[in-house]
Amino acid sequence: MVGRLALVFASVLSVCFALVVSIGMPAASASAAAPASVDTVHLSATPAPSPEPTSDFTSTFTVSGIIKSGDEGVADVDVAVSGNGFDETVSTNDQGRWTVNVPESGTYTVELDESTLPDGVALRDGTEASKEITLAQTNSVSVLFPTGEDTRQTTGFGEQLLIRIVAGLNFGLLLALAAIGITLIFGTTGLNNFAQGEMVTFGAIMSWVFGVLLGLNIVVATIVAVLLGAVFGYLNDAVLWKPLRRRGVRLVQAMVVSIGLSIVLRYVYLFNIGGQTKTMNVGLSTPVIIGPLRLTVATLISMGLSVVVLLAVGYFLTRTRIGKATRAVSDNASLAAASGINVDRIIRIVWILAGALSALAGVMFALYRQVSWDMGFQILLMMFAAVTLGGLGTAFGALIGSIVVGLFVELSTLVLPPDLKYASALVVLILVLLVRPQGILGRRERIG
Repeated sequence: MVGRLALVFASVLSVCFALVVSIGMPAASASAAAPASVDTVHLSATPAPSPEPTSDFTSTFTVSGIIKSGDEGVADVDVAVSGNGFDETVSTNDQGRWTVNVPESGTYTVELDESTLPDGVALRDGTEASKEITLAQTNSVSVLFPTGEDTRQTTGFGEQLLIRIVAGLNFGLLLALAAIGITLIFGTTGLNNFAQGEMVTFGAIMSWVFGVLLGLNIVVATIVAVLLGAVFGYLNDAVLWKPLRRRGVRLVQAMVVSIGLSIVLRYVYLFNIGGQTKTMNVGLSTPVIIGPLRLTVATLISMGLSVVVLLAVGYFLTRTRIGKATRAVSDNASLAAASGINVDRIIRIVWILAGALSALAGVMFALYRQVSWDMGFQILLMMFAAVTLGGLGTAFGALIGSIVVGLFVELSTLVLPPDLKYASALVVLILVLLVRPQGILGRRERIG
């Protein structure tokens, strides 16, 4: 019966999601974007028509990419593609994008001209500027040229420390929006929802559909995405979790269902939007320079909005009647029910709130790191680390844990390779729990 309910919910959601995405898909072919990643030059070769041909012939093979430093595209960087009698050099546009059509399958050399990189940006140590790619009729090839700030030339340790602190605060605030949903659900139901990452992805994809494919203003697209996220949270509880609670399904079984739901949703997203990274071209990439800090309008907006929303959630939980009832259910559901609180109604409100917050986090992450089908899953472990670090079941603990995780993730890049920054956060989690198992704001409980 549990499997049947989960299958019905996933089937209904798949149909609804496909209908929403299909609204914007006719415009997708006209605005197809190259894969993007933060602090990387991402090159991909796929047997598909080029969205912006730069060569004077028609080809079914393209080599394309995006060069970024931090959150910003890097313009006027030369990239050469040669091989099989073909040789062409192109420059990146204002968004850091470039595309080259090649005449046939085969092996090509892609070379980045390091001399055209702007001051302060360089390839990471050990990265070659020239790599070979192979195109065939049935495969695609991706090559990464990781870049970062050339701190040896432009900044001292103090400036780098300030830059990483600001980046850590930004990441921590975005993480907190999503992590609070996890802790509210756990506090009221005892469920560790492993599908929370897909709720974040849902909000990001909806913002991309309405903001990029349909061309709505980003403010309108964000509001629509958050409202749809709230509806998504409502459907989660109404169609799946409430029936499971009524049937007395145990928490371990429910956790397994959430893992299965997470997997199903990820591949629903993959089926509908594809595996390429989608870029949020909504006009918020204008740089803002504050001393040694080089931020974007999107970063400033996301940080400010995150602070406002988190303060509003804190006010809701501490000052409103429903918020106090939510805390009562989280503290002792049986006692709350005996005192006249409608526990099912509170749980429903929590799911709606968690869906809305996760969707908003997804929109902010989309502006920060672009949109991909598994973006929520990529940060799921960080979300659980933040919740566990702050104390399971406490929203304020999730906030503090998220800030700690965000700061440590970014500050660790001062001494560790960036590829290890997420692993370093988990090391901190282990060390803190060895000293304080209940988390920073968690309460000690007697077992047995």
